[in-house]
Amino acid sequence: MKKRIWGFAFFSLACLAMPWEAAAASYSPFMTIMGLTSAPIGHVNFCRNNPSECNLSFNSDQAVKLSKASWTKLIEINTYVNDSVRPVTDEEQYKTEELWTYPGAAGDCEDFALLKRRMLIKAGWPTTALLITVVKERNGNGHAVLTVRTDRGDLILDNQDPRILPWDKTPYHYIKRQAALHPSQWTAIADTR
Repeated sequence: MKKRIWGFAFFSLACLAMPWEAAAASYSPFMTIMGLTSAPIGHVNFCRNNPSECNLSFNSDQAVKLSKASWTKLIEINTYVNDSVRPVTDEEQYKTEELWTYPGAAGDCEDFALLKRRMLIKAGWPTTALLITVVKERNGNGHAVLTVRTDRGDLILDNQDPRILPWDKTPYHYIKRQAALHPSQWTAIADTR
């Protein structure tokens, strides 16, 4: 486990030292958000079952200040969840096509994202910075990740990749994510890469 954390620490120092302004002109460390769009049915049902987590409204939009301490916490939680939850489909586990829930020993992609989000909120991170996000994989399959909005850009926590990467350095096409100020609502993402 120490080897993995040190590998992340090396990446984190490079990430923290990278001047975002020096990146190519076409690079944007932040996703471009469009208007409201439909919520995934799995999230709609999750909100019905967990109204206290969805029936929220915030007046101010807060991103996380990325520091060595916050980066270390992000790595810790991402690694813990990825290592402690076994990937399994909803069909295999629950005999249903789509069920968003907190995982026990096993879960699928959105379950990983939900647990990471919950743990970061319990660690004091602002809810408005932690957004479940729906993407398309290269093969066209749908997938869910957690977007962490920081002052240096949008970072992705993914159960399929142990690294924490800037959103535009992942192999996905971004479709939509939770609205920062209203977690039960969703906004479309303009991914023109």
